Amino acid sequence: MEQNVYLDKERLDNSKAITESLGESLQVEQLKEKVKELNKKQMEPDFWNDNESAQKVINETNSYQKVIDQYDELREMIIDAEDLIDLMEMEEDYSSYDEFKNTVDRIEKKADEFKLNTLLNGEYDSHNAILSIHAGAGGTEAQDWASMLLRMYTRYAENKGFKIETLDILKEDEAGIKSATLRISGDKAYGYLKGEKGVHRLVRISPFDSNKRRHTSFSSVDVFPELDDETDIEIKDDEIKVDTYRSSGAGGQHVNTTDSAVRITHIPTGVVVQCQNERSQIQNREKAMNMLKAKLIALAEEEKKEKIEDLQGNYSQIAWGSQIRSYVFQPYTMVKDHRTNVEIGDVERVIDGDLDEFIYAYLQNKRTE
Repeated sequence: MEQNVYLDKERLDNSKAITESLGESLQVEQLKEKVKELNKKQMEPDFWNDNESAQKVINETNSYQKVIDQYDELREMIIDAEDLIDLMEMEEDYSSYDEFKNTVDRIEKKADEFKLNTLLNGEYDSHNAILSIHAGAGGTEAQDWASMLLRMYTRYAENKGFKIETLDILKEDEAGIKSATLRISGDKAYGYLKGEKGVHRLVRISPFDSNKRRHTSFSSVDVFPELDDETDIEIKDDEIKVDTYRSSGAGGQHVNTTDSAVRITHIPTGVVVQCQNERSQIQNREKAMNMLKAKLIALAEEEKKEKIEDLQGNYSQIAWGSQIRSYVFQPYTMVKDHRTNVEIGDVERVIDGDLDEFIYAYLQNKRTE
């Protein structure tokens, strides 16, 4: 028992150190003063005269307040836990040890979440995310793998409390999907998911192989931020090719009997976007154009760092050697991120949407680059 108490006290001290360090680096006390000023601004009689400006003030206030609330909640939990362990040691009564341990578990988790949120300070990190999955080399096996990734990211988003909307999906008759595009809405959705962009590799005994041989297959994931309607970028009519086709996803009989789905190709870059979830071709075209603008702006932001072919998400070779992460089911179980070297042995937990460890490591690496 004494050894367990000592280890849990160490964990508590570590979480306290993390919280205090983050509180200092984020200047929480100054943030509280800023929130007071912004709240005063919202009380001014002409505050809503400029709707766009007012909304920016509200969003800024909410963003600061969330950091403050996280910090204050952690501080209160740490103080309560310290009081509890002090009382147990003073009275030499450890009957409340389980309560103390559970509290330390919660503190540790919240401290990690708080630390993760501080890494999400990029220009578009607070935006919603558009996430696309494309099956690569491997035929039916790769298409099944693409559907597994679709489920994984759906589970991840659900666990985070994000809203998921299917913008486009191309199912395969035999099994799986050829491609899918999701709109994932929630606080910092793009910030969390941006590091998932790349080729994902699967190794397993194929359920489609009667000889039960081990197969390797690949699918690519592309992620870019959803931009505000006000975002302006010029796209000339002669720079795009627009195709319409019959929708195949959810939406009822109507979407399956009209050519309402829209695919737009940006000729100069080769960027392709498509949308089929709306009932009318006009609505699908509007959403697809917004997606195209977002991709092109993301390209413009990053093209100084990487070649344009890598940025646009059309991975020319979704195959061996280009993967960012491997998911191995046989002959052993392991998920390994090749950028951060993070490994997790419980592959089923990862496939069920537990990606936090990989996401945190990626963001931490990007901060230190």
